[in-house]
Amino acid sequence: MVELGILFGLLGVAALGLVVVLLRRQNGRTENADGLRIERARLVQAQNDRVIHGSGAVRDRHHTSRPHRP
Repeated sequence: MVELGILFGLLGVAALGLVVVLLRRQNGRTENADGLRIERARLVQAQNDRVIHGSGAVRDRHHTSRPHRP
């Protein structure tokens, strides 16, 4: 029973440490114009990738690579 308490205690300390690290971390946004342009370009690229590789595009029956069999 003591071992179980130690295990949960260590898990709690690890979780608390992760929360502290995440709360103390700086927000990664940039303030200068070049950084904002780079950030915007990456955001647009990520949105395009989500559209291109999303489940709707992958499972679209109209654009399959296999020929249609009657």
